[in-house]
Amino acid sequence: MSNLDLRPVPSACGGRGDVSAAPVHELLPPRRVPLGESTVVRRLLPNLGRRMVGAWCFVDHYGPDDIADEPGMQVPPHPHIGLQTVSWLHEGEVLHRDSLGSLQTVRPRELGLMTAGRAISHSEESPREHARLLHGAQLWVALPDAHRHTAPAFEHHADLPVVTHGPGLRATVVLGELDGAASPGTAYTPIVGADIALTRGTEARLPVEPDFEYAVLAMSGSVEADGVPLEPGSMLYLGCGRTELALRADTDSALMLLGGEPFEEKIVMWWNFVGRSHEEIERARADWATGSRFGEVKGYDGARLSAPQLPPAALKPRGRMR
Repeated sequence: MSNLDLRPVPSACGGRGDVSAAPVHELLPPRRVPLGESTVVRRLLPNLGRRMVGAWCFVDHYGPDDIADEPGMQVPPHPHIGLQTVSWLHEGEVLHRDSLGSLQTVRPRELGLMTAGRAISHSEESPREHARLLHGAQLWVALPDAHRHTAPAFEHHADLPVVTHGPGLRATVVLGELDGAASPGTAYTPIVGADIALTRGTEARLPVEPDFEYAVLAMSGSVEADGVPLEPGSMLYLGCGRTELALRADTDSALMLLGGEPFEEKIVMWWNFVGRSHEEIERARADWATGSRFGEVKGYDGARLSAPQLPPAALKPRGRMR
């Protein structure tokens, strides 16, 4: 998925400057951003209060939207460098195309994982004949320096491991590892992304890693994380230092657990690029404008996205900001 802001704000991220070594509760307010013709997303990362959670550097939550008489998601071809995209659905379908020639429909609770590496372009759209509702999350993972120039790739995994705790908690491991279960998706940093379903009345404690920082994204229902009630579309940052996470659901509910080792490297994120310097971002923008390096997305009915103008001041990588 693209950042469709016409005036994207650069984000200086990375480092351990704002990582809480102890458990905390920080509720991150979403920002509403239009995505295409009929989809509005709630952007939770980057946030004025927090830029990253582990290597997770971008989180959008959308829906549930009734798109029965709408085109649904329509994101034209656009470029990426230095990151991975994670497509995760609860309802609906998204058709992925990319410059590698991939053509894949991603359905609920299937992992669509694209590694941009040195350069890739892709599009995402609701199929012409699509389900009535669209509900999901789009997330980015920053690639560490040792792997950010790797060859681009796309993975689709329909069969993902599941962790259960009692009869009321079912956690699907989307990326990384949770409680001994590992996702088949390729990960380049110690990380976890899990989709957790809770039945009404469930109270459970989920084992987590004390060296990881965590956040939870409420997807649906009425849920409490570590005693904090969350509305769908909100995110709670939890810091580090926990060995378990207490969860409680008053109704059938779902949330995403996002975490990982704090990302130590300093990065620059602008538009759809994650880099290390202004010059690198500037070069990527120029390559997209001239039609080089990023390849071609074939089969999409429409024009590709044009890159916005860079801000007048040079982008500088700094530590994670508060």
